[in-house]
Amino acid sequence: MKRLDLFPITTKIENDELTIAGCNLRKLADEFSTPLYIYDKATLDSSVIEYKNALASFYGTHASVTYAGKAFLCIAIAQWTQLHNLTLDCTGEGEIHIAVHAKVKRENILVHGVNKSDADLESAIQHAGTIVIDNLTELERITQLFPIHHSLNLWLRLLPGVTVSTHHAHTQTGHHESKFGMTREEILEAATFCKENNLPLNGIHFHQGSNFRDPEPLIPAIEMALDIAKEIGFENEWHFCPGGGWGVAYHEDELPHPSIESYVKGICEAVIEGCKQRNLSLPHLHLEPGRSLVARAGVAIYRVGAIKKRENKTWVLVDGGMADNPRYAMYGARYSCLAVAGVTEERSEIISVAGPYCESGDVIFEDLEMSKLKTSDLIAVPMSGAYHLSMASNYNGARKPMVLMVENGNAKVIQKRETLDDLIRRDLKL
Repeated sequence: MKRLDLFPITTKIENDELTIAGCNLRKLADEFSTPLYIYDKATLDSSVIEYKNALASFYGTHASVTYAGKAFLCIAIAQWTQLHNLTLDCTGEGEIHIAVHAKVKRENILVHGVNKSDADLESAIQHAGTIVIDNLTELERITQLFPIHHSLNLWLRLLPGVTVSTHHAHTQTGHHESKFGMTREEILEAATFCKENNLPLNGIHFHQGSNFRDPEPLIPAIEMALDIAKEIGFENEWHFCPGGGWGVAYHEDELPHPSIESYVKGICEAVIEGCKQRNLSLPHLHLEPGRSLVARAGVAIYRVGAIKKRENKTWVLVDGGMADNPRYAMYGARYSCLAVAGVTEERSEIISVAGPYCESGDVIFEDLEMSKLKTSDLIAVPMSGAYHLSMASNYNGARKPMVLMVENGNAKVIQKRETLDDLIRRDLKL
């Protein structure tokens, strides 16, 4: 069953019902209610191991993997990153706060942000090992407001002006008109400022987009970054991050999943050869895989509440949607699904699945071939591990769902379901 390849690696069909890591999804939904998110630890671990093995093969030990907190971050996920000694990429003081409560080591906290507030910078200097500087103004503020009293790495974010091919313009970050990073001229000006002010500049970072599948456009950006590194005069112990955003398959039409090995190999060879040509010492190479570390590990489970037929359209209405997964509304993202029970039944209908919220964009997917569903049935949506819960909202008074981590037949709650009281916790009466 090709669709099953979108699910976590421990997914099985037992008695015509879906299980993940030995846990029956129907029983989990009955016990913990829906909408429900499930993360498979074996899939998380496997993706990290695949990246680390590829880096070891093509670059050696002077390389590491970064987990992008924006994909999904809670205390348990932050703790999981440290089981693999990953760097944790935090955007602002909120994600730093989660990392600190998870006891992530200072040297493993890296801070990004396109317009960091004073509070963001203060938190970064207090807790992080690396800050990626997005603009010249930020660089000036960091020296004026918060003198640096400890060992801290500063990297400069380059805007390479090279576009990668993604499924939506909103997931492209490296083109000339992007709001992110600095041009070559601004980077060199920032490097001069760091030198004049004795700031610990020792790295370059760029990011070109999210969920792309062709690494070829990375090569000219890597070349540009290495030219700048040579001009700045980086020598031993410098750092280079050519971003991340490697794609995954969200729909069976997109299978197989893009090769992690080919992605890593292309980057490593370009960096090694580029440094050799410039007589530049090899940097510590950082890869930020983003969704390709975590997307496949996550599955969303919804319960069918009603079914409506509209001429040639069949709407299956479920108890979650845009409030826990806004990606269809934001990007037109495509998804697939399986019934939790009766998995192998014939796919005899074309259905579209939507949620309960008062927006026409509250859709999970459209026009998918499925087995016949009825009220109270459960569906499982794979590839739900990245950019769902991290972008979730309380629209229409929605309460964010419970999250489980499953491993070896056990399910552990890693995020509680929001309550009605949580919705009014910040409110004050007139």
